[in-house]
Amino acid sequence: MEKSRLEAFTDGVMAVIITIMVLELKPPHEATWPALLGNWPVFASYVLSFVYVGIYWNNHHHLLHFVEHVNGKVMWANLHVLFWLSLFPFTTAWLNESHGMHGEFPAPLPTLVYGAVLLMTALAWIPLVRGLIRCNGGADGALARALASNWKEMISPIVYLVAIAFAFSAPIAACALYAVVAIIWIVPDRRIENQVMPNP
Repeated sequence: MEKSRLEAFTDGVMAVIITIMVLELKPPHEATWPALLGNWPVFASYVLSFVYVGIYWNNHHHLLHFVEHVNGKVMWANLHVLFWLSLFPFTTAWLNESHGMHGEFPAPLPTLVYGAVLLMTALAWIPLVRGLIRCNGGADGALARALASNWKEMISPIVYLVAIAFAFSAPIAACALYAVVAIIWIVPDRRIENQVMPNP
């Protein structure tokens, strides 16, 4: 099967996810600078979630660059990734709702659930990559060669687990660790570009 429909569907779902997240942003109740600045945690959680969706969209685009064919298993694996991504608006909104409640932000349980969704999305990415490799040249294919070094994929779930463990005792630290993983991934991953245009 051709990859074009998979790409188009994924792009559409990610666009809807971002749209829902931005619609969940509520303006301050007062038209003052203190009211606006007091809303910074809500905006910060939106930015973090937006960055994560952008990272997955960017990596998905790069991943499919070496792909010519997909099969049924890949399509289901892709849907698995999109399922967890589709929960980003919910977890972000719940994190935002905890702003100002009980004088605590972020609240422990929403922080834990936010991290759990990040972890499950990262884990869902693994079978998608493996499925694409299997139906596009296998271990000797261009995609497998491009993704030979996968330290980011290995370290991210570990950091998520550490952050989740901190969710109840130090939710701010947990959110900081979520941001650290985003920073790691937002740095351009040149593995695929280097296969297309190797550095001189």
